[in-house]
Amino acid sequence: MNSVVVRTLFSLFVPGGLVVFTTAILLYMGTLDKSLSALVHIYPYAVAAAGLLLGWRFNRSRLVFAILVLALADRALLYFSAGSLASAGMGRTLYNTVAFLLPLNLAALSLMQERGIITVHGIGRLSFILSQAVVVYLICRFPQLGLAGFFNYSLAKAHLLSRLSLALPALMAFGTAFFLLAIRFIRHETVLENGFFWALLSVFLAFAAGKIGPFSTIYFATAGAVLVISVIETSHSMAFQDELTGIPGRRALDEALLKLTGNYSVAMLDIDFFKKFNDRYGHDVGDQVLRLVASRFTQVSGGGKPYRYGGEEFTVVFPGKTVSETTPHLERLRKELAKTRFIVRGGDRRRKKSENPKKGGGPRKRVKVTISIGVAERNERYGSPAQVIQAADKALYRAKKKGRNRTST
Repeated sequence: MNSVVVRTLFSLFVPGGLVVFTTAILLYMGTLDKSLSALVHIYPYAVAAAGLLLGWRFNRSRLVFAILVLALADRALLYFSAGSLASAGMGRTLYNTVAFLLPLNLAALSLMQERGIITVHGIGRLSFILSQAVVVYLICRFPQLGLAGFFNYSLAKAHLLSRLSLALPALMAFGTAFFLLAIRFIRHETVLENGFFWALLSVFLAFAAGKIGPFSTIYFATAGAVLVISVIETSHSMAFQDELTGIPGRRALDEALLKLTGNYSVAMLDIDFFKKFNDRYGHDVGDQVLRLVASRFTQVSGGGKPYRYGGEEFTVVFPGKTVSETTPHLERLRKELAKTRFIVRGGDRRRKKSENPKKGGGPRKRVKVTISIGVAERNERYGSPAQVIQAADKALYRAKKKGRNRTST
């Protein structure tokens, strides 16, 4: 199977899918039956506390509001629709109204940008969430308003749908939310967007059973846990992965070098005349080139792994390889880059924003990029990672001094 497909599938199912499916299997098999009563008194509160703390600490307003929405929905359902109350009257109306609003709220939070918690935007979002709670209460408390019939509408003759306890508006809301979150993940493919998708699935499983109680509480708490784990994973990625290029960063390089044993080679790669390139085309185009070049570095042969060292400098580590073994692979990479003409969108920083921007993101440019490379290996003279890096950096300087667009050892 193609490695790109494998990575995509892995990023889709881990960690969110793994957590949700594990929870569903444990509940279905009855593994948690003996500890369920104790679990429902600990698990939701632990998840809520962790979510609120992490959301506040890392300024993740979407996590905070998602935890709040899940908690409000769970408490309201337990109070008004627990057990058989979800099958008739006010309990049924609240069940279907919450089932309609909750997936749409999760989808909306996923699509929103982080705007802070105690800010104008944050307070506005909090007010909107709380106002929904008031609206739900009014719909259930005063059936004469006529909205209960809408939320409880179902297609009894549709055999496939009738097996689910959800009314048609709630099913449509879940379908819309799943579609939006799937598109969002495909376009952005981040851990947090992945988390919102699996949190929505966990919420759907809570409603699909049709009986509110300990099982639904566990599913709601699991939805929150998936989002908490996603934020932790995102924070880890920010620490070890370069945000601009998407490849591992300096911290990941330091840890990788410390784990190496025996012989290895390190190459330092620098984009030639990158400062002049930025001055000519602007930093936006410069950032595009850094991303494009980094994507090419990930395709280096010979078992090398690339890292962004800083600025326009990159590092490629070849475990278990000597300089003579790695040089042909680096030369092949350098020559391929020199022959490539990268297509980038124009990004003149001095240009004022057009009132009628052209479709397609502006004019495109074909630019030539070359790199200089310095490579060194661990040996008796260079025994530590710092010494190997320093030797590779000196070799890079020699490559630049000789005219650039070359490899030096």
